[in-house]
Amino acid sequence: MKPIAVFGITGRMGQALIRALQESSSTVFALSGAIASPASARLGQDAAATGAPTGVLITGDVSQGLRGAAVAVDFSVESSVAAHAVACAAAGVPILIGATGLDGQSRAALERAARNVAVLIAPNTSVGVGVASKLVSLAASALGQGFDVEIVEAHHRTKRDAPSGTALALGEAVARARGQTLSEVAVLTCAGTTGPRTPGSIGISSLRAGDIVGDHTVVFASAGERLEITHRATDRLTFARGALRAAEWLVGRPAGLYGMEQVLGL
Repeated sequence: MKPIAVFGITGRMGQALIRALQESSSTVFALSGAIASPASARLGQDAAATGAPTGVLITGDVSQGLRGAAVAVDFSVESSVAAHAVACAAAGVPILIGATGLDGQSRAALERAARNVAVLIAPNTSVGVGVASKLVSLAASALGQGFDVEIVEAHHRTKRDAPSGTALALGEAVARARGQTLSEVAVLTCAGTTGPRTPGSIGISSLRAGDIVGDHTVVFASAGERLEITHRATDRLTFARGALRAAEWLVGRPAGLYGMEQVLGL
């Protein structure tokens, strides 16, 4: 069994990873480090909040949590990602970044860490989303700019960032296929007297309600026809299983930046 450390162990995804590790007899990983904020009320407790105990206690000490790990998975918060990447680079531990809402500073820190260890940036670790992203890229390339593109995403009411990292990644897939830069063509709000749609723009809309795990739809629309590519997640275990598959792929990789498309051979 390969030892795996998890940042953000007390959150929804951290707990889903524990369930995924425990549910399958074929997993190649065993939890070795459970890392939370130094201010967490659960420090010193077993990593599993419910169900069978893991035997691993939660720590706020990153160095202790990474000790002996073959790989780390980060589902913490955006503000902690840079420091976690620096720690992994210093310890020689490859890291999968599943946290979303990364800003330019955080991405720059990940690029620096990738000079020393393998860094996989995965705003969505679902295998289905990885395939959907490839389909979106193919559609955008084939349909061209004569089709308007709208991306609609929905998540639970407590999600911190909007649009979701997945929606932005899908938008980037469209923009790249069209030879564009998403930041130059994205329209994140549509209210008031907006006038006619700007040709080549990519609209992104966000919904936050209830306990929605994650829905993403990319709409390609032209006169007389519409193509929709949709992915719906109904259980966080989907992301946890994908994260473990990606972490297994990451172990032993040379230093560099990677994405889910490489994990899936796309």
